[in-house]
Amino acid sequence: MTSTMISLETRRFGTLQVEEADVIHLAEPMIGFENQTRFVIIEHKPGSVFRWFQSLDNGDLAFLMVDPAQYVPDYAPEMPSKAVKRLGLAQETPRLVYTIANIPSGHPEKMTLNLAGPIVINAENRQAVQVILEDLAYPTRHQVFADSAAA
Repeated sequence: MTSTMISLETRRFGTLQVEEADVIHLAEPMIGFENQTRFVIIEHKPGSVFRWFQSLDNGDLAFLMVDPAQYVPDYAPEMPSKAVKRLGLAQETPRLVYTIANIPSGHPEKMTLNLAGPIVINAENRQAVQVILEDLAYPTRHQVFADSAAA
């Protein structure tokens, strides 16, 4: 079985060579990024909790993301049935959940996570959606280091 390679020039990583099998397909585009439907996950650096969600449709577009459990251990939003159906998720289906992180330049202590819009990936079929949660307990700008911000 031969794998198909995709080559892409990116602003952040230079030339990327990606196997077609590693591509994540958004079942519906993220808000504001309607033409971006193919992504790949890239490790920030070895051992880092951060990942890059690099668009394969636009080499300039990459989102910094993290498994929310790294910073919000009790993060367990109710998945809307529409998202579950769209991704083909069953109870036992392996899945990945990431939240987009925002780290202001020079101020890592002000990092926020978008808990209201997690990216959920079906690890079997590599389909993904950005789920928009209605639960007000999950803000779009969750302050990760709330204690240091108050200091």
